[in-house]
Amino acid sequence: MNESPKALWDECLALVKRNVSEQQYSTWFQPIVCESYDEATRTLMLQVQSHMIVEYLEGNFADLLRKVFQRVFRGKIVLKYRVLAVAHPETAVEYTADESYVRREQPLTKQANKAPTVFDAARNSQFDSYLNPRQTFNNYIEGTSNKLPRTVGLSIAEHPSNVTFNPLFVFGPSGCGKTHLINAIGVRTKQLYPQRRVLYISARLFQVQYTDSVRNRTTNDFINFYQSIDMLIVDDVQEWLTATSTRETFFHIFNHLFRTGKQIILACDRPPVELVGMNERLITRFSCGLIAEIEKPNVQLCVDILHSKMKRDGLSIPEDVVRFIAETANGSVRDLEGAINGLLAYSVVYNTEIDIRLAERVVKRAVKSDDNPLTIDDIVGAVCDRFGISADDLNGQSRRREFVVPRQVAMYMAQKFTRMPAARIGKLVGGRDHSTVIHSCHNVEKRLSADSEFATLLDEIEKSFKLKS
Repeated sequence: MNESPKALWDECLALVKRNVSEQQYSTWFQPIVCESYDEATRTLMLQVQSHMIVEYLEGNFADLLRKVFQRVFRGKIVLKYRVLAVAHPETAVEYTADESYVRREQPLTKQANKAPTVFDAARNSQFDSYLNPRQTFNNYIEGTSNKLPRTVGLSIAEHPSNVTFNPLFVFGPSGCGKTHLINAIGVRTKQLYPQRRVLYISARLFQVQYTDSVRNRTTNDFINFYQSIDMLIVDDVQEWLTATSTRETFFHIFNHLFRTGKQIILACDRPPVELVGMNERLITRFSCGLIAEIEKPNVQLCVDILHSKMKRDGLSIPEDVVRFIAETANGSVRDLEGAINGLLAYSVVYNTEIDIRLAERVVKRAVKSDDNPLTIDDIVGAVCDRFGISADDLNGQSRRREFVVPRQVAMYMAQKFTRMPAARIGKLVGGRDHSTVIHSCHNVEKRLSADSEFATLLDEIEKSFKLKS
């Protein structure tokens, strides 16, 4: 094959372009750079700007890419991605597509809903742990809220024969990192002891499997399979509060594993004593090992988690945006992930820089909040509607009174309804400095005390905020 790697990649792009929309092509494929092609190992290295692009390509276009490469390179190739760190281009993370990103959940799910049998227990070479390989201790950031369960979990993974902490019962609110931790324990155990039979399963899927075994009269095989596990990890055990038969069956499985020194790890959204309706004898077994609480991460831990994700994915996000997300995420790791993914998606699709204005828009949609906080864009939009001007006029440099007054009102309301400092407000409203914001707020307050019509107008704007929320 005498063609250059770039020529081959251009040929691939031409085929891709004929099979996707123009927007899909310009967003996901056009920015990719063909870095190299090793004909000896048949390895193609593609350079991309973010981890999210890799996930999107492998999740949505894996089959298309495979067919294109088969045609252009006349056979199978090994596809690798190099994710460049935007802030530090000299550093990069490499991924092999087939190993890291092709999700196996879809084909496995078809079998997962079926009750496992004694024959599955005998086939160790085909045994699947159902662990998420990306949820590891390496990216599970330690903080005061998770120090105990993380330390104990790592000890269990490195010394699974030591049953001091058996069972390990981890509890905490949704989004605090329970699932990540129990997956990390299983992944680390399999790395150190590959022959051990480690199984992660949700309580709901366990219940589905059990129901399937009852329907097919294979309950004994179902129990025998679970009794063959060396480390059983069950997530969301609160799902069993109304599943009496499932609980009874798990009770017998638990007893067998416990007596034979097998490790049991359980995750729940509440401590055992609050599992009202659960069998008392099952609650006492949940409580006989170690009960470890994971609290919601504080702001500093949220910042550390965001920095870790940015480093891993090669992202460059301004520090004020990182802090804003951490302070707004309500202590939820899932909300942090959602906010970052949303920012990155907006940035890639609309080719815009990640700044505090974009963060406000995205975080408002990604993060659950009881008070549904206003953003600068909300305030500017409402003020412009009331005064009959455009956002460009409000943010512009004109000193005409019909633009200056709305501008000052927007700054005043931003100061009143958001937690932003004056410097940030000024930056978002036409690029002014903090002294301009302070001066504007002073002028508005002075006029409010003397002009009843002006006060009524501002009340109407504030009411429009409440209607929107």
